[in-house]
Amino acid sequence: MLDLEKLKAQIEETISPLGYSIYQIKYHVVEKEKLLSIIVDHEEDIDLNRISVVSDIISAKLDELDPIEEAYTLDVSSLGAEKPIDIDKLEKYVGRKVNLHLSHPYQGENYLEGILKEVDEKEVTLRVQVKAKMKDIILNRLHIDKARLAV
Repeated sequence: MLDLEKLKAQIEETISPLGYSIYQIKYHVVEKEKLLSIIVDHEEDIDLNRISVVSDIISAKLDELDPIEEAYTLDVSSLGAEKPIDIDKLEKYVGRKVNLHLSHPYQGENYLEGILKEVDEKEVTLRVQVKAKMKDIILNRLHIDKARLAV
């Protein structure tokens, strides 16, 4: 039986020095084809070149480990341009456009999108567009329950 947690740890040993982590690993069957799907994350954006490089590294590690006896297809992808953000790591995304979901609405809005201007342990400053003007709003960090990058 394939131990996905063990496999995840073994692959992460190889890719974590390069700044990558595994967001999700799944072994499943799609239209009679066995598929090992691995979604990777990196603090920086992952373009096609980066995904190709990390895919080659993972493929070489899988060849070394040989954890799956039958034929399968490896699918390595990233979280994409609008990847989820760990709320505890918002500081890393200052200057980036984000979408925030609030547990306590701000002026009746649960979703806000704008440029993350400042982050400290209690507050987040978000620059949002209101009609034709840009406005900085200050949010209680505890009221943010989900965050993702925005395009």
